[in-house]
Amino acid sequence: MKIAVVGGGSTYTPELVDGLGRLHDVLPVEELVLVDPAADRLELVGGLGRRILARLDHPARLTTTSDLEPALDGVDAVLIQLRVGGQAARLEDETWPLECGCVGQETTGAGGLAKALRTVPVVLDIAERVRTAAPDAWIIDFTNPVGIVTRALLQEGHRAVGLCNVAIGFQRRFAGWLDVAPDRVQLDHVGLNHLTWERAVTVDGVDRLPELLAAHGPEIAESLELPVDLLHTLGVVPSYYLRYFYAHDEVVAEQRTSGSRAARVAEIEQELLTVYADPALDEKPALLAERGGAFYSEAAVQLAASLLGRPETPTTQVVNLRNDGTLPFLPDDAVIEVPATVARSGVRPVTLAPLAPLYAGLVAAVTSYEHLALDAALRGGYDRVFQALLAHPLVGQVDIAHGLTDRLIAHNRDHLRWA
Repeated sequence: MKIAVVGGGSTYTPELVDGLGRLHDVLPVEELVLVDPAADRLELVGGLGRRILARLDHPARLTTTSDLEPALDGVDAVLIQLRVGGQAARLEDETWPLECGCVGQETTGAGGLAKALRTVPVVLDIAERVRTAAPDAWIIDFTNPVGIVTRALLQEGHRAVGLCNVAIGFQRRFAGWLDVAPDRVQLDHVGLNHLTWERAVTVDGVDRLPELLAAHGPEIAESLELPVDLLHTLGVVPSYYLRYFYAHDEVVAEQRTSGSRAARVAEIEQELLTVYADPALDEKPALLAERGGAFYSEAAVQLAASLLGRPETPTTQVVNLRNDGTLPFLPDDAVIEVPATVARSGVRPVTLAPLAPLYAGLVAAVTSYEHLALDAALRGGYDRVFQALLAHPLVGQVDIAHGLTDRLIAHNRDHLRWA
């Protein structure tokens, strides 16, 4: 079995390699290819990856290349985890929206649109090359904004599934509090990528969410930076991205005084690359946990294993996939993030209870924005960018949308083929 990782020079990659090494029985990878144009980063990350596999006594061969074509020869699955423009672009995404009084975030709001415009054409080009070289290979997209990128891939007929680590993060946290194995915890995780709610936490057919909120409500609320009363009132656990909607002005005020997350991430990345260069290091360092992406490796390994027929019986996992009537108020081609049955034959959403109006309205609005965002990413043009921003619930005003459009294009001109 051969896996290729596009964006393999990412500081995330040792987390993935560690998971592949530990979970050899789940996904017996024989060859792992890291693909990245940044040769210096690739050498450091690849070296650490080989040492991790050696320490875990894993037989897989890990190779690195800046050339995509040989990496795709005989590949079974391709993981895409790239960042067009690097951390410098992320820092801009999280800065210029503040000039218009809007949240600066790399996947939400105007910054998320900028990332989509840079990313979608690049990912589609990679996917076409995958289809030519390995038409039966699965594409697993971890590249943000996952919902928009996955919709682009599926719209072009690629064998693709989107993946995010938010659900598995909640699953592992809840399992620890309930003192049960993670695979016994099933989440009623519903919404769009980075716009989801945990409506139930089921163990052996019993919803344990009420007791989790009762026992750990203040701790959950603190981690989400939302009022604990809100969690008790709603009876759900929102993803931490909902704070950008529920407390938008508070977040903007904080960002204007304390700066963006991007600056700290850039510092962490440089520290990690220095650590990775140590030839004695043969495990993922503790600092990597500060980078984010917790449990990404477990989620990716489990998803790839099921898509490649290991185990042969289908599994249930939270992924990004076509709506196809699951949320009846959305178009079929919308991409939603929900539990799904995953097997070699593909992914299929499980049957879900109706989504309450409080959540359905926001999901419908953001889905409309994502439709317009994808159109802007594919066809370009000032007016399409403006319309996407005007439709976004965090923008929605003409003057602000024009100001954001001007800034988005100015800051991303080098990455926009039409600008």
